[in-house]
Amino acid sequence: MERLNPEDISRILNELDGWQIVNEKLHKEFVFESFSKAMGFMLAASMQIEKLNHHPEWLNVYNKVTIDLTTHDAGGITQNDVNLAKILDSLA
Repeated sequence: MERLNPEDISRILNELDGWQIVNEKLHKEFVFESFSKAMGFMLAASMQIEKLNHHPEWLNVYNKVTIDLTTHDAGGITQNDVNLAKILDSLA
């Protein structure tokens, strides 16, 4: 998978809801009504993540799930990260 160039990333950010670039990664914080809703999201997401075999860097604190997406093998953001961001948005 090829790393996206800065122009592609800027264009894609306009298509993604609430995602931004932080430390050269796609980054978003999802906030849910409760811890159990946050965990439910993570469980549902894990099924899709396994199908893609593309795993996020994520952190859960109570009702918040913070996600960073990058493709380590490509050294930056790729279309795989964009695809996963869209799936995560649809699950939230």
